[in-house]
Amino acid sequence: MVDLRSSLYELAVFGAKEARACIFPGLFLGVLALSMGVPRHWMARYDTVFLLTLGLQALLVWLRIESPQEVLVLTAFHGLGLALELFKTHPAIGSWSYPEPGFFKLGTVPLFSGFMYAAVASYMCQAWRILDLELSGYPPYLFSVPLCLAIYANFFTHHVLPDARWVLLAAVLVLFRHTRVHFTVTQPRRAMPLLLAFLLIGGFVWIAENVSTYLGAWVYPNQLRHWAPVSLGKLSSWSLLVIVSFLIVADLKHVRARRCPALSQP
Repeated sequence: MVDLRSSLYELAVFGAKEARACIFPGLFLGVLALSMGVPRHWMARYDTVFLLTLGLQALLVWLRIESPQEVLVLTAFHGLGLALELFKTHPAIGSWSYPEPGFFKLGTVPLFSGFMYAAVASYMCQAWRILDLELSGYPPYLFSVPLCLAIYANFFTHHVLPDARWVLLAAVLVLFRHTRVHFTVTQPRRAMPLLLAFLLIGGFVWIAENVSTYLGAWVYPNQLRHWAPVSLGKLSSWSLLVIVSFLIVADLKHVRARRCPALSQP
């Protein structure tokens, strides 16, 4: 018989570790909420969010919660996110918009938006270390890298070409059907299918997106007059984004471990 007390304790520790891994995403949502109370005549809200988040990022590095190497990864995600944002918010595309003014903007996109993508990467980097993640049955780079590139490209190309998301999701199912992620909460070592992890993280990101749009970080066309829940159809998009993020982090971890095994340790 399973020891109920031990199971509940392990579940509580798992929740605490997950919350610790979410420190940057959680604080970022807190900044969004806090910015709603900042008088607009003091500073544009988008600028407030950008400067506070930039300071928050510096604080996490100073406190050694995030390492300089992780900041490089987050910066890369910031850039990838901004490129996607610039495309999606272009008037010809109009997938979503940032209606408020701001000084720290690149075209139609406030610079704080890149931190939303960096937040996903931050969670993955933190969880990797805190839960001591390992992967088994992971496909070779010959397959994972082209798939990652194809998923990212589809975010752009599906506006002019047929949407390949379901084909790409099918490729993910085939390619990662035997991949498992191993982690430690307390003892013993646990494992779960990586595909399930993709779905769970995608679901949490979708929830965070609902919170972010409610706080006015950005708006979809159907939210211009009043807030409405983000469509469940976006869950597939966020799951694909999570997959791209995970593949980048995982492949970088593997490359780094091969080049310098000592540096890959938590």
